[in-house]
Amino acid sequence: MLTSIRKDRKDGKDNSIQQKIIDCVKPVSEGVRVTDVRIGLGYTSVRLDNGSIGIAWTAQGPSGSCTHEAKAGTLAGKPAGELLEMLASGHNPLARTLGLATANALSTALPRPEVTAGDVLDIVGIHAGDHVVMVGYFGPLLPKLRATGCKLDILELKTGKPGTLSPEMGKAPLAACSVAIITATSIITGTLDELLAGLGKPRAVVILGPSTFMCPEVFAGTPVTHLAGARVLNAPAVEKIVSEGGGTMVLKHYMDFETICLK
Repeated sequence: MLTSIRKDRKDGKDNSIQQKIIDCVKPVSEGVRVTDVRIGLGYTSVRLDNGSIGIAWTAQGPSGSCTHEAKAGTLAGKPAGELLEMLASGHNPLARTLGLATANALSTALPRPEVTAGDVLDIVGIHAGDHVVMVGYFGPLLPKLRATGCKLDILELKTGKPGTLSPEMGKAPLAACSVAIITATSIITGTLDELLAGLGKPRAVVILGPSTFMCPEVFAGTPVTHLAGARVLNAPAVEKIVSEGGGTMVLKHYMDFETICLK
């Protein structure tokens, strides 16, 4: 279930979430160039010549050599729109990482939607009667989720994680859940469209993580009810941490976590 996919409309045009993101920020990419790219072990950052920065989870794909990005050494200085288009790459997960980080940087030029601070689990209001499916292993959330008494299933590609279901085993829980918490890395893996299509009628669907593209228009017409992402507060600190292999637990000191309620 969690394999990279593309969804096409009857008119032949790409209707994937990735393409919607590209279409959303393409207009504000005109005349903007990339000034800095950091591809860390956990996250990737892209900084633009207007000072904006965006981050995204670094996808780990087989390179076949010690070179993981063929365009390394030439990315800084390119038009932002060129890196943005990499989000639509069908075969290169690292290219999609660069595309999403660029999209997140460009999104700062869009009208800022109303956001809510605080724990997204409190905002959603999870209770004992809920059946929660978590797609992606968010370890820090588990104690609070389990304390609610809800039924909890975790879908995870890395099957070595304790108490998790494989994507195939997770199809039935995904269709039956009342709350879905889906990692934003699914935008990069190309699995988000399929995950959303596999839902039944949940009362809440959360896209979660620093990679989240915080633009409500992209998710119009989908079951998504909450976008829970991050806003960079200290770009130099974030770039340094990304370069040194840091992840969310280190980056969080230099970001604000915010939630957009869509429905």
